[in-house]
Amino acid sequence: MLLSNNVTMQFGGLTALDDFSIKVGDNEIVGLIGPNGAGKTTVFNVITGVYAPTRGSVFFNGKKISGKAPYKITEAGLARTFQNIRLFSEMTVLENIMVAANLRSHTSLAAAVLRFPKYLAAEKKARKLSLGLLDSIGLIDNADDMAVSLPYGKQRRLEIARALATSPKLLLLDEPAAGMNPQEARDLMNFILNIRQKYNIAVLLIEHHMQVVMGVCERLYVLEYGITIAEGTPREIQKNKKVIDAYLGAD
Repeated sequence: MLLSNNVTMQFGGLTALDDFSIKVGDNEIVGLIGPNGAGKTTVFNVITGVYAPTRGSVFFNGKKISGKAPYKITEAGLARTFQNIRLFSEMTVLENIMVAANLRSHTSLAAAVLRFPKYLAAEKKARKLSLGLLDSIGLIDNADDMAVSLPYGKQRRLEIARALATSPKLLLLDEPAAGMNPQEARDLMNFILNIRQKYNIAVLLIEHHMQVVMGVCERLYVLEYGITIAEGTPREIQKNKKVIDAYLGAD
């Protein structure tokens, strides 16, 4: 589904990614880990069109997406969350989901302003989809609450639900367990596994919380200073000396 070939990303004299390649298959959960500053979020920014790579290409379902605008990549079937929660805080929980659901509505500005029947039908469909998503993630009772009023764990779930509202085939999660307590992290693991099964999507996950990484990921890539130092199953990565040295230091 997702394939990046020898991607390099440079900012002036700094090489944030060096010859990076990754593969994610249908319905697979893949983890991307590494110390702070390893280049993980840069990978997401290249995949989702925030940055055009200096060299190399990214393909999604066989089509080149590197260099395209972020909204075009989202339309193609990739959606992401952010390391720092970026909800529309002055909108309600339901409105946050509907904003994303409207990506698939394809109605014109004139139709929206003049409230044409086609627009009203699309709005009704987006509302139904959004309410269904909120119900499936346990936030239906919060539909009319302001997004900013939700506790931290629910805000994370809302951000993931907003990404799901774009009907993605691949979901990119950037440190979804950041700031969570152990119980919230366990709930998140079950949540990720459930949405993978329910929506038949693949997941690419950046995470420092090793319990979450080892609990949900089928394969892992490990970055250090923009270079891939290991790839394999969670069990293989746990025993990899290069990975241990990168996280704990070598004497």
